[in-house]
Amino acid sequence: MKSWCTDAAAVAVVVTALAGASPLSGYAQHEHEPEQGTLGIPSTRMGSGTAWLPDAAPLPGYHASAGRWTVMVHGNVFLQYDRQFGTRADDQFGSVNWLMAVAERPAAGGTLRFRAMASADPWTLTARGYPQLLQVAEPYGGGILTDRQHPHDVVSEAAVMYEHTVGTRVAGSLYAAPVGEPALGPVTYLHRPSAAYDPAVPLGHHSQDVTHTSFGVVTVGVFTRSLRVEASSFNGAHPDEDRTNFDAVRLDSYATRVSWNPGAEWSAAAWFGHLAASGGAHVHDALDRFGASVLRTRGSWSTALVYGADLPVGAGHPLNTLLLETTLELNEVNAVYGRAEYVRRTAADLALIGSVSRELDIGAVSVGYERRVWRRAPVAAGLGARGTLNLVPEELRPFYGSRTPAGLVAYLQLRPSGSAPMGMSR
Repeated sequence: MKSWCTDAAAVAVVVTALAGASPLSGYAQHEHEPEQGTLGIPSTRMGSGTAWLPDAAPLPGYHASAGRWTVMVHGNVFLQYDRQFGTRADDQFGSVNWLMAVAERPAAGGTLRFRAMASADPWTLTARGYPQLLQVAEPYGGGILTDRQHPHDVVSEAAVMYEHTVGTRVAGSLYAAPVGEPALGPVTYLHRPSAAYDPAVPLGHHSQDVTHTSFGVVTVGVFTRSLRVEASSFNGAHPDEDRTNFDAVRLDSYATRVSWNPGAEWSAAAWFGHLAASGGAHVHDALDRFGASVLRTRGSWSTALVYGADLPVGAGHPLNTLLLETTLELNEVNAVYGRAEYVRRTAADLALIGSVSRELDIGAVSVGYERRVWRRAPVAAGLGARGTLNLVPEELRPFYGSRTPAGLVAYLQLRPSGSAPMGMSR
């Protein structure tokens, strides 16, 4: 008991010390040897949930150690003006934001890790979220919200993870969370270096990485230095419209994922899952979800290719989505980024049942630029803008005003001023 009380005091010291921790330069990061974790895997590989990033991926943040504990904190804040054009025009001042903390220590011959992620979105964006043309419609207040992206939950991850070697080349892991991310989908867009400067969610989010907030997750995994195989039981229901509470925890769905990191610059994954039928505020029939991703980071250039699909039971064919996403840091001041997307939407996804064809093909191209205007510990700030041109079929013209409805976001981004490995020292 005395040992754990001492450890708790050490964590408090670490959290206090984070404000004074010395960050590593984002461009100097790879001149330093990253922390080594289980089986000698670089700590930079840790992404969202249990998903893997390329070892070369940068991560702005801070870490500090005290006693046997090591703590890492990182996050992002976009203060933005969002303007969507056309017949369904809308605009909003708001903020997309999140903060994540990871704490770990050696335990029972392995590594014990706690993960937590929080957001103020329900207040800074309101419960209605932010405008985004062609995003999946969602129930709200007894009605349906269209062309908007929901806010993050106040708590979107609260998880514990344990890793232990079972030989010189193999290790096992257990991840459990009342709210967390199952082994289904790629590294979520919030944690992908290819989306580091982009304030908007991909249009294919609901078929790719929407389960990054699931109320009830248990994942077991076996991995080597380059290969990881995982299986999850989780809650297949989408979080309800009250983003400030904890939903009921259930384990009614399952998923499996295989991840492969053949070298420092690459990470690939493929997954399959079955989501049980869900009632309540976000009704959906039982469905299968599957896909694959390839992530690459080479120097200051990060790219992701993501395929995701939903196959509702009895549908006969999947609803496919495809995303190509990239970010290039030109130097310490300027960055450019972009997305090209294809999604297959149903009329129900757009709340247009009976008005258009049952299924529709939609595309979108987005480009953005950010210029850093401040960099002094502990925060860096950048001014940016992002433009989107959506591509819709002729039958959607009456609803959106044209076949190319557009959107624009102007923002100030605040993030940690340096980079440090996300994993913790052993």
